[in-house]
Amino acid sequence: MLPDGTGAVVFDFYGTLVRMVDPLPPDHQGIFARRGLTAQGELWGDQWSVGPGEGEDHREHSADEETYTAWERDRLRRRARSCGVPEEDLEDLVDELDRAMKAVHLELFPDAPDVLKALRERGLLIGVCSNWFWNLRERIAETGLADAVDVVVGSAQAGARKPHPLIYRTLLERCALPPHQVLFVGDMWTPDVLGPLAAGMRAVHVARPDRAVAGAEPPLPAGAARVSGLGELLTGASGGAAGPGGYG
Repeated sequence: MLPDGTGAVVFDFYGTLVRMVDPLPPDHQGIFARRGLTAQGELWGDQWSVGPGEGEDHREHSADEETYTAWERDRLRRRARSCGVPEEDLEDLVDELDRAMKAVHLELFPDAPDVLKALRERGLLIGVCSNWFWNLRERIAETGLADAVDVVVGSAQAGARKPHPLIYRTLLERCALPPHQVLFVGDMWTPDVLGPLAAGMRAVHVARPDRAVAGAEPPLPAGAARVSGLGELLTGASGGAAGPGGYG
């Protein structure tokens, strides 16, 4: 399944290598309600859309961890204020919302450790590139993959979120390889397939049967393949011929 000439395999993190498990993060509207701010909580909306948007450029806020986390909190503060939260309640609410957003319990997909080990044994560079908080390296280490990954590029430090070109440029610089030698593997269509392809990489769309984001599987463009699990990266012929899941 690996294209000829592959020198590095780079994985998305959440939804590709790890998944969320119980206990789930606290519900944001519940946080508002416990503070007597039910009406404001109803205006808050989807808690998963609170952070930076897909493709957002935030490099001015990514100078260091302190600057970035201050920006995260300011986003929450401004949104809460726009929902009518009184000034005297803002800081305590922001503290709790910030903690809740990051209280994500993760576990590795069962196929991840063995696949990363096998790819390393083939002499390939292994990377992780993810839209994540500043603590991506720490979360990777918590899963036990610290020694299995050579290159880590998170959106917080890179200054932009996939599919912004900046994060892929940063990734390719860290890999020190030409784009066509880097294979990007991930579960999200635009950030993990179309974005890497536009940057000159090959891409593999991971469409697990139990994936968090369900829906129709778009037709594969040239340079992309599709798998239902990471183990398929180790099987079959290398790239070249177009096929049901192969590189066109």
